[in-house]
Parts: sequence; structure tokens; C-alpha cells
Amino acid sequence: MSDAGVDRALGLIAGNGQFPFLLLDAARALGLRVVVAAIKEETSPEMNERAAREPEGVSVHWLSLGELSRLIEMFKREGVTRAVMAGQVKHKQIFSSIRPDWRLAKLLLNLRTRNTDMLLGAIAKVLEDEGITLMSSTAFLEPMLAPVGVLTDRGPDETERGDIEYGLKVARGIAGFDLGQTVVIAAGACVAVEAMEGTDATIARAGEIFRTLGEEASTLERRLTVVKVAKPNQDMRFDVPVVGVPTIDAMRAAGATCLCVEAGRTLLFDRAAMIAAANADGIAILGEAIRGA
Repeated sequence: MSDAGVDRALGLIAGNGQFPFLLLDAARALGLRVVVAAIKEETSPEMNERAAREPEGVSVHWLSLGELSRLIEMFKREGVTRAVMAGQVKHKQIFSSIRPDWRLAKLLLNLRTRNTDMLLGAIAKVLEDEGITLMSSTAFLEPMLAPVGVLTDRGPDETERGDIEYGLKVARGIAGFDLGQTVVIAAGACVAVEAMEGTDATIARAGEIFRTLGEEASTLERRLTVVKVAKPNQDMRFDVPVVGVPTIDAMRAAGATCLCVEAGRTLLFDRAAMIAAANADGIAILGEAIRGA
């Protein structure tokens, strides 16, 4: 990244989870002043504690999800011309829980399709029109992107590789429709497809399906393979695929034995701990390059 403009403020639109804190640390390591737009419905209260440790370098402003005008006004007041989105905002939250201000309400009315990509893309355009460039959320975290190859002590076996091959086709298909980025496969059968619930909930649902099937599932090998990809035309400014220790925890509980992620476009949070947890449970992790991605 260029050092040009390093003295300017970076806006951080923070969702839930670790992502905002990792990005904040990376930006501060570059000497950037970070202005955090913390989403009341999503951001961890720990963000206040983080700001208190660096009062000269980090400021936090709490906003509700629907307050687009207030977000823009705050960023302008703080001198922000570049911003990043980091951390998940639950899909169901976006379309059910928010009370939009006039600017966001107008934007929602003009959406052709009510999906996350359309909404966030429209918000990015509004920010751009106001002189605030939305950057790729991986701009500061590229070393955390999954590499190609087997990351764990063991690689996928023959059955798991077959499930990965099939799962990649299904996952790319659903991701193209912005339905989700994760599928769970067992013995060539698709057990669960991600929608609005998120990756970990999808994995848990797959495990529950197998448990409720009982003896009826005897034709399927009792192992689940999880496949997670980026969308075919993934906008890396938002909704970047992420996996971490909680993903492994969800897989262990569901009886999943293999995880395949798209290399170069999936972030691995707390990579060493994640791989250690997978090794302890005999879970294989594979980074797969996808042609045409």
C-alpha cells in the first residue's frame, strides 16, 4: 500500500466479530488515525475499550444500521476520505431490523433486487458521491488470505475430495445468486445450503439434519464436508468470506471432517489456532484455487 495520504483518517464501518479489530490493528500499525463507525446492532462493546487505549489514534462513533446520513456527516466532520467495511452484518438484520433514515429509505426503494450485494453496492456509490472511497476490506489483511494447498496435518481423502469437487460447483452456483457462500456435502449429496443464517448456523443445521435422519441416513457416509467460496464476481469491499476457530468448533459439533475454502479470496482469522484446532479434531483444511475467479 502506498504511504500517500498516510496522515489522513481511515473510516472503519465495523460489523460483528474479530474482523474490525484485526483491521483496526493493521491500520494503526501503518500509523493511520482510525475513525470507527460502530454499528449498535452488531459491533462489540469492546470497541470502546480499544479506543480508550489509543485516544489520539482511534475514535468511535456509535450509529444504528439505518443512519446513512449520520454516517456520511460524521465521516466528513472527521476528515475521512477513505473507508473500509469490516465484520459481518447479518443479512436478516439488514432487511428486517433497521429503521432507515430518509437517505437509506430512498436507496432501498430504488433497489432492483433486495439482496446484500445490491444494497452495499448502492451504499458504496452514495459514499463515493460524497467524496468517501470505499476500499477493499482485505487491503490491510492480504497476508491472512488462504493460500493454495493443504493447511492441516492431513489432506482430504478420496471421498472428501469428491465432495469438494461437487461442493465447489454447488457453492459457486448459489453464490452467484447472492444466496450464501457455504454448502455442506456428504457422499455427493448436498445436505445444507447457506442463506441468511451464516456459515456456522448452516454447518449446525447440516449436523442436525443428519441427527434427525437417524437410520434413514445409513446410505450416506456419516461425514460432512464444508465448502466456502467467494461469489463469482465478489466485490472485495464487503462480504468477504471468513473462517476461523468458531468454524472449526461448529464443524466438530456437526460431525464435519473437511473444510475447503477458496484460496486468495477467503480470510483465515487466527490461522495458527484454527489449524491447531482442526488438527486436534482430525479435520482437513484445503485452500482451492478456482478458475475464472
